[in-house]
Amino acid sequence: MKDSSSFMFADEFPDQRSEASHPIQPLPAWKILVVDDEEEVHSVTRLVLSDYQFAGRRLEILSTYSAEEARHTLEQHPDIAVGLIDVVMETDHAGLELVKAIRQELGNSRIRLVLRTGQPGQAPEETVISAYDINDYKDKTELTATKLRTLMYSTLRSFRDITALESSRRGLEQVILSSSHIFEITSLQRFTSAVLMQLTSLLNLSEHAAYFKVASGFAVTREGNGYHVLAGTGSYEPLVGQHNCHNMLEKPVYDALEQATRERCNQYFDEHMVAYFETRSGQVHLLCISNVGQLNELDRQLIEIFCTNVAIAFENTHLKDELEQTQQETVYMLGEAVESRSKETGNHVKRVAEISYLLALKAGLSEEEATIIKSASPLHDLGKIGIPDAVLNKPAKHSAEEWEVMQRHVGIGYEMLRTSNRPILQMASIIAHQHHEHWNGRGYPNGLQGEQIHIAGRITAVADVFDALACDRCYKKAWELDAILELFRRERGAQFDPRVVDLLFDNLDQVLLIRERYRDAFRPPPVSDSRPSGSP
Repeated sequence: MKDSSSFMFADEFPDQRSEASHPIQPLPAWKILVVDDEEEVHSVTRLVLSDYQFAGRRLEILSTYSAEEARHTLEQHPDIAVGLIDVVMETDHAGLELVKAIRQELGNSRIRLVLRTGQPGQAPEETVISAYDINDYKDKTELTATKLRTLMYSTLRSFRDITALESSRRGLEQVILSSSHIFEITSLQRFTSAVLMQLTSLLNLSEHAAYFKVASGFAVTREGNGYHVLAGTGSYEPLVGQHNCHNMLEKPVYDALEQATRERCNQYFDEHMVAYFETRSGQVHLLCISNVGQLNELDRQLIEIFCTNVAIAFENTHLKDELEQTQQETVYMLGEAVESRSKETGNHVKRVAEISYLLALKAGLSEEEATIIKSASPLHDLGKIGIPDAVLNKPAKHSAEEWEVMQRHVGIGYEMLRTSNRPILQMASIIAHQHHEHWNGRGYPNGLQGEQIHIAGRITAVADVFDALACDRCYKKAWELDAILELFRRERGAQFDPRVVDLLFDNLDQVLLIRERYRDAFRPPPVSDSRPSGSP
């Protein structure tokens, strides 16, 4: 039998306060688990520690009366900081078996475990300390009020430091994983969105992150005296795409952006932070996260490490973005040069590219596949560069011989592009070769049918004919929209892939917006309307 009377406090309770001198912050309490089958032990422990604080945080005492009940509580509360465990409960070694289960079966190495016993002879101190992974071993007669409170300081300090080390390790792992993830992203807009998400995730590693509101944020590029919003989460998501968000942001948030821009470094405030990035070309990117709460030194160190990696990635992504934009502009200029030679409209290739991109996404292609089609489609008529002017710009109907010459442009374009091993030019060669093939097999040059025609060729065919019919050409006037739609209804399943035609109709409003955005500044004077529909 246990002698519960041996558990006693010999002195009065001194008025000891928290190490923290500042007022209690709204932080979660330290969880203390008391495991003892004597109610008196629980009552006295609560009394002694009722006003106790450590690092500005009070205690939450969880009482259990057996090893089995304690184990269940530990499974529900893996964040318990300290366990005060009696040795003798339902069995003479119940507490020792519980310690073994906590360390080995539950895998909890953070919790500080203190064994308390009223019968030290049944579990000798030296034997227990050497055989079990505990942090202290106390005879209940030793634990006066002062010593119990002192014990709380030492165990909670230890738990806090271990938690900080684990948080640091997890944080560094997250920095590495986050950095490797964002380095894989090539689109600047997707990149900034990913950085925003990873930074928010990194902040959520903070010890008290769950205690604060859900963090939300946005990423911007500096444009003149304003900001262009590239990405946003939470309450800032509606701002994406805005080119001047001055009147849409809370004044403290906007002022924080301005301060980071002036001082050219990260800025930390009570409820938000701003990360600052500047490329070698002088382009400035900023990420603002709100509702982050008070960030400790570890949080800031992890953020600084992350931002150092992101700065390198921003530079690489910016250079790649510049290269891709230059490449795209070169493709547009080449496509427009071909169109200009055949006296076509200047923005036709841009509209075909954008409409093709839209239809590709709606058809279920990936962002990468749709982007390649968008980049390649402006070269769909590159082969016209090898067609004589007299044939290319003839305002009247072509003769059979002239039509044969005209059809050669798909082969010329294909041969010019097919030798490249670049994905965009490879796709351009396919589109150039197949965008005049018909779904029913009556197109040219090879009479391909149905899905024998590459999806990019089928999509570009729809985009090309739709835009061509809507524009004045040297051989025809622009068609009215109703007439264009009627042609597509008639040629659905004949000239055109029926599914792509359906996508055109389903997304007609967006297609018309693209045409409006890239409308021509001028139109060549129409001559006649004698060529058949679908002619190049």
